[in-house]
Amino acid sequence: MPPAPRKPRIRSFDPAKTRAALEGQVRAVRDVVAVVCAEPDAEALLAAPSGVGKWTAGELITHLTGALELLPVLVEAQRSGESPPVRAEITLPEYAAGSGARAAYVVERTAAAAEALVGREPNFLVHALDRVAERLSGVLADPGSVEAVPTGLGAMSLSDFVVTRLVEAVVHGDDLATATGTVVRHDRQALATVTRLLADVLAAKAPGGSVEVRIPPFAVTQCVAGPQHTRGTPPNVVETDPITWIRLATGRLTWADALDSTAVTASGERADLSAQLPLLT
Repeated sequence: MPPAPRKPRIRSFDPAKTRAALEGQVRAVRDVVAVVCAEPDAEALLAAPSGVGKWTAGELITHLTGALELLPVLVEAQRSGESPPVRAEITLPEYAAGSGARAAYVVERTAAAAEALVGREPNFLVHALDRVAERLSGVLADPGSVEAVPTGLGAMSLSDFVVTRLVEAVVHGDDLATATGTVVRHDRQALATVTRLLADVLAAKAPGGSVEVRIPPFAVTQCVAGPQHTRGTPPNVVETDPITWIRLATGRLTWADALDSTAVTASGERADLSAQLPLLT
């Protein structure tokens, strides 16, 4: 009987680094939003499709602003006693695996928030992000005694929830850059953290050691059940860059298109990850 696939380890992230990365990534996204809102045709740019579901670029910014604001909202509710204290129940890979279950709620919440934009000047979006960034900075600098916050899938440690906000900021920052043609200068630590988290999600979804996935300079992981590699060059290798990996993991890019464009290289008979992707839906 072949050995059971080894259980992937759950990576931990340095809370100080992820908090600093979140602030840096919010600044990077804010810079893109400010550039777009300052364009002479800003209203047309914000009304154009974002490429994410049926959202316009303006609705995408609204969603991201709300997703970021959720962190201070939850922490402040815990600190004030408005919400009962909670203990962490779920891990980052478990939260990521349940992303599809939250989709309908996210769409509904964004649609409601977008109604408030009707008739507003484009710069309203910049000011909204600035207000959220200020609240975030206060909470990240002094979370008090809050160790965990409630989510729709169960309570998470505060440090893990910060990482989920990093995912939102990096993924949707890239979406916004793609939609508007404005370059986003991702915070390096933010990009590294999201790349590593999504590599861990892959290893949890398809445990094994027959395929090595390389995402230089940030991550290497092994996945997919089968003969395990122990030394030398692995027989099945997938390699790509961080942005391509994030787009693959979130369904922004298909495996076939990534191969066709040579954004991904894959060697070996098992080096096909199309059955495992996307990781987040």
